[in-house]
Amino acid sequence: MTVYEELLKVKDDKYKEFQAKLVPNIDPDTILGVKTPEMRQIAKEVFNSKEKDAFLKDLPHKYYEENLVHFFIISLIKDFDECIREVETFLPYVDCWPVSDQATPRSFKKNHAKLLPYIKKWIKSKHLYTSRFGIRMLMNEFLGDEFKDEYAKLVASVKSDEYYLKMMVAWYFATALAKNYDETIKYIEERKLDDWVLKKTIQKAVESYRVTDEHKEYLKSFR
Repeated sequence: MTVYEELLKVKDDKYKEFQAKLVPNIDPDTILGVKTPEMRQIAKEVFNSKEKDAFLKDLPHKYYEENLVHFFIISLIKDFDECIREVETFLPYVDCWPVSDQATPRSFKKNHAKLLPYIKKWIKSKHLYTSRFGIRMLMNEFLGDEFKDEYAKLVASVKSDEYYLKMMVAWYFATALAKNYDETIKYIEERKLDDWVLKKTIQKAVESYRVTDEHKEYLKSFR
């Protein structure tokens, strides 16, 4: 049974309508209406089957959920080099924020030194969702003890009119304010971000339970 046939078995028309509103930039006819836990389960089954390699090579996919299952399968690959090859092959086909955002390859966590050059390359990509994915990986893997100012500078250097990329920059800095406040606050104080991104960063930080009330009040003064 193909991935498409597996997806058809669990599709939900009401959920399709909900998803179409969340992802307005893609054709609603390419959305089947399958919930994430069910897609992750399908991905696990395909990952452990003989169909995996053929499915990963069958690009581009027609349906939104096929793309999500594809990235969920990639995230299960334990070998870093193999995983990176599949990520790089797939990124040019990512066409919306949920596909960019929902998969985090397991092999990345233990291979930061090898991962970082790829992240830097992805962030500089002219392909919207490749750049967004790169920023998200930097946010996921290189905040906290792994933080360096050069990483924040790289994200701050991303200038775009694309809503989904600007939102990712704001998300990165709001998370950095939660995890590395002392190192990150200068980007707000010195207004190193575009005005729209600055305001969104502050909004997200103020809404976060990980930012202290004292810091939230100070951040509000820069709106």
